[in-house]
Amino acid sequence: MVVYTGSLHAETDLNPKPAADLRPNIVFFIADDMSQEDFGAYGHPTLKTPNIDTLAAEGMRFDNAYLTTSSCSPTRCSIITGRYPHNTGAPELHSKLPDDQLRFPELLREAGYYTALSGKNHMFKGYEDRAFDKMSRGVGPSGSEEWVDFVKDRPKDKPFFFWFAAYDGHRGWTINDQAPVYAPEDVIVPPYLVDTPAVREDLAQYYHEVSRYDHFIGLVTEELRQQGVLENTLIVVASDNGRPFPRDKTYLYDSGIKTPWVVHYPRLIKEPSVTDSFVSVIDLSATCLELAGIEAPAPIQGQSFTPILKDPEAVVREVVFAEHNWHVYQSHERMVRFGDYLYIKNNYPNLQNLGHESDMVYLSGKELWKAQAAGETLSHQQQIFANPCPQEQLFQVSRDPYQLWNLAEQSAYAHILGQARSLLADWTEQTGDTIPANPTPNRREPPRIVDGEIIPMGKKHGRQNPHAEFPGAASDATEINHPGPILLTPSHKK
Repeated sequence: MVVYTGSLHAETDLNPKPAADLRPNIVFFIADDMSQEDFGAYGHPTLKTPNIDTLAAEGMRFDNAYLTTSSCSPTRCSIITGRYPHNTGAPELHSKLPDDQLRFPELLREAGYYTALSGKNHMFKGYEDRAFDKMSRGVGPSGSEEWVDFVKDRPKDKPFFFWFAAYDGHRGWTINDQAPVYAPEDVIVPPYLVDTPAVREDLAQYYHEVSRYDHFIGLVTEELRQQGVLENTLIVVASDNGRPFPRDKTYLYDSGIKTPWVVHYPRLIKEPSVTDSFVSVIDLSATCLELAGIEAPAPIQGQSFTPILKDPEAVVREVVFAEHNWHVYQSHERMVRFGDYLYIKNNYPNLQNLGHESDMVYLSGKELWKAQAAGETLSHQQQIFANPCPQEQLFQVSRDPYQLWNLAEQSAYAHILGQARSLLADWTEQTGDTIPANPTPNRREPPRIVDGEIIPMGKKHGRQNPHAEFPGAASDATEINHPGPILLTPSHKK
């Protein structure tokens, strides 16, 4: 194993100020609500994603790529700043990125790149921002139908950065002829959902939107190939959070917090490969800046994964962190992944740990609640109903890929639990994370089950609540640039 211990600001074998015609073009694709396991490249047996699969087969598939939160707008604000959600000033759903927060595409634009965003924004107040020369809401149900036109119409005398953001697979579903239509028997029902005809139909329609995301990625890739620029274009395929189903979106288990991360860049990736090395989505910022010959400024907390593109055995980080903040319901969970273990600390254990996709608004959530009320759920299907919740959870990922069996109270794992606590404590202090004294309240009262009867959800308090105190606000975390632990130190291994 090769461990990269250099600094973002250290010299590399890349020319720090490359000529314009050698700087890479960059295309970042980001889906809305898709889990890593739902792509053919990651082994899904029936879901068709041939274009992404080809990019992976010709490039590099990252098996341990993690989001910093499983929530739409906070994820996007985190990626574009290269900062943890509580450091961006926009850590909760529908909170907008403050104007004084750096966006890494603005540095590319200042260095001569043409920059454009097409599709879902969810970061800024409108479709104008200093980071982009051109912005558009997108066309069609996926928001992706003008992506190829953006590539065709770009200035041909500049390198380019495109942020292509699909609305697929956010609810509600739209079925059209741009992707396969799946039958209920095609789907794989995760074990924490109930396997009913309605849930299978729900998943089948979600599958369609995953394939439609792939369809437009294929069109853009082919246009880049025809223009003769594919060889010098860094393509990254990702998602903003897990699938919009119970116990996926908003949660810190792998199905919610792991993102597909397929990278295609022939100039550096000489052999098709798969890497187990950890990366965080905030690392995109540092990577793009390094490849463009731009020194990463202090606010960037991410680390460049360029060494991994050259050597899939390279390690740029041994630990990743994520957070779960308000997303319709109150929450303050923190996650750390290291080695073969995933640890979650819940700072609101006396509140039901509920996500919007896990209540009764959407079909699969309704099915799960109906099964619970009827006493038909299995033990590993009851997590969203727990109240109080476990304050600590520890999982061995290789043996428990769905994180169903909590090891935190088993004495055999006391040493691992101590490591996790130490890592999270250091990250909390170094990045200025705090627990709000005046948290944003629930948007509405969640449903309840009393004597086998479902008590409906309370009335919605407007489309979105006024936000109260953000995590990190008490420590002025927006002014803190420390990246937290990156490599395991001897103190973490005690």
